[in-house]
Amino acid sequence: MKRTSMLLMSVMLLLSMFLAACGNSGSTNTPAAEGETPKTETPPAEENAPVSLRVFSTFGGTDAAREAFQAALDEFTAAHPNVKIENDTMSANDDGFRTKVNTDMNSGNEPDLLFYFIGADAEGFVNAGKVVPLNEILDANADWKNGFIPDALELAKQKDGNIYAAPLTGFYEGLFVNKKIFEENGLELPTDWAKLTTAVKTLSAKGIIPLSVPFDQSHYLIEHTILSAAGPESQSKGLIDGIDPNWEKAYVAMKELYDLGAFPKDAATIDLSMSGNYYSEGLAAMTIEGSWAVGGWSDDTRDNSTVLPFPTVPDGAGSGNDIVGGFGSGFYLSKSTYDDAAKKDTAVELLKHLTSPATIQKIASANGGTPAADVEVTGLAQVALDGFAMAAKADSISAPVDSKVSQETFGNLRASVQPVVEGKKTPTQAIEEAKKTEDANKK
Repeated sequence: MKRTSMLLMSVMLLLSMFLAACGNSGSTNTPAAEGETPKTETPPAEENAPVSLRVFSTFGGTDAAREAFQAALDEFTAAHPNVKIENDTMSANDDGFRTKVNTDMNSGNEPDLLFYFIGADAEGFVNAGKVVPLNEILDANADWKNGFIPDALELAKQKDGNIYAAPLTGFYEGLFVNKKIFEENGLELPTDWAKLTTAVKTLSAKGIIPLSVPFDQSHYLIEHTILSAAGPESQSKGLIDGIDPNWEKAYVAMKELYDLGAFPKDAATIDLSMSGNYYSEGLAAMTIEGSWAVGGWSDDTRDNSTVLPFPTVPDGAGSGNDIVGGFGSGFYLSKSTYDDAAKKDTAVELLKHLTSPATIQKIASANGGTPAADVEVTGLAQVALDGFAMAAKADSISAPVDSKVSQETFGNLRASVQPVVEGKKTPTQAIEEAKKTEDANKK
């Protein structure tokens, strides 16, 4: 696929990046369309008048880039003493952040800048005109636009072809493995399903958690089993055009792993944070996570980890070398802010600062994400370099399945994990229920 090929090229390019460029230039106004009555110009804001901006992001909680992001905000306010920034954050592991964003965007309480997902998650407020297309602003600021690698902007486009979110860092996801635990138990790395299930049986018998994932917040387990079972093409189509029986195999595989004792005994009650703690503390041999998780692990676990593509499930359509990744988030500029002469120019300058090559380099170095700019990422652990190499060698890189279906549908897919693995619902029922939810939300 074109987008996949482009992303592969950008990730491969990342491995040899040694140059950084930093640009910053002025913003531009959008003229009235031909035949449209020009609006009365609001007098420009006084140059040093106080300006207050609210920035909402997921750089909160234990996020590895939390301090680097705060430092970027501090740099801006130091250079602009008249600007006050409210750093409004929530953890990405808290599903409540989606609710907060949707509530704010639907109630007239939009943040001036919003760091959020690109794709299906943003369709509601994008289609409602709550955020500004950035195409013209980017075109009018060549230094800023040229600071991004082209693929990052290409992958930031919504269905209408416009760019609404300026990307910061991308990501990869995979099966993270504690090599030390595997070596101590005489196990081969789980590069295929047989090796994975052998490891699960061996580790479970010894009281070691084989694969630390939760059932409720089963985002990554679902993403990887569906990609593995259905393959990248079917995964990308979602469910709106019908049901691919291969999707059901994802839930069959989850149940097989459950029956072998793969998951924590309290998987039904823990969340992603606790699941990650089990892996970080060396109590679990494997977890499924994204590049952002690495910075939050203990030094010992991080030093002993590597990351692999999730293996193909039995009779699945995946290649065994397909991964989840991309540039799935970015900064949106509120339409109400853009229309406010007292805030507009300052908000645009802050947007440019937060997505400049210099800031991108600092954030990527902190969280191990793939940078959206041509910069050298420094100080990364070997597991992060393993992740970049995995992405460079992947047969395909797909956006997560939750960007291919509605939030309600993905919530339905998540809710089916526990009843399916416990034998209270069949895989067929799980996918059929998700399909009904998708149809209802796409009418």
